[in-house]
Amino acid sequence: MSTAPGLPALNPAPGPLRDLVLRLDAALPQTQCTRCGYPDCASYARAIAEGTAAINQCPPGGAEGVARLAALTGQAVLPLNPDHGSEAPRTVAFIDENWCIGCTLCLKACPTDAIVGAHKRMHTVIEAECTGCELCLPVCPVDCIELENASGSATGWSAWSMPQADQARRRYQAHQSRLQKTPNAPEEALDAWAALDHAPSESAAATPQTAASARSAAIAAALERARQRRHPTPP
Repeated sequence: MSTAPGLPALNPAPGPLRDLVLRLDAALPQTQCTRCGYPDCASYARAIAEGTAAINQCPPGGAEGVARLAALTGQAVLPLNPDHGSEAPRTVAFIDENWCIGCTLCLKACPTDAIVGAHKRMHTVIEAECTGCELCLPVCPVDCIELENASGSATGWSAWSMPQADQARRRYQAHQSRLQKTPNAPEEALDAWAALDHAPSESAAATPQTAASARSAAIAAALERARQRRHPTPP
């Protein structure tokens, strides 16, 4: 399994394996959520084609997704493996403006660049581009991101469509291409944000350790400000 930037899983040598990988990838919802255990949908498709992954590891695709993969591989339909999650309604992320500290961490985590913002400025989610992957949740230091049901009782492919999957794939490819060109941009933005309030003294050497310390101090301070906003001290 390759975890290099880009879409290496779509570039095996021409032949039956490549054709199968492309068909399997096209049958996946392209949420890029990594719940299957692979870094992206394309890598999971390649693992299935190579026989190293089962066809029932994609919760966003649900039972219908498993059936599609079974038809392409000639395997028997399996129930979704609960170790990878359960089939559920499609969700969309929303950012609480009162809590967002502008740390930029969610910008890099979002696989479809559905979050926009700048350091120390409030971020927002482009609802139409959010795949509900949940990858922004664990990186948010102030827990200001919530998921809301976007499909009612519809789950799996009933809550998603091929045009949405194709759009998500294109945005993921653009996201990966941008990261290849500027791989450290989000971290550099966060360091700049941290330096505004916690710049090292002139006598301190500018090292990765001091930058990391400044970043940690800035986030800790922002966390405390966020806590104060939510639970103000009584007069």
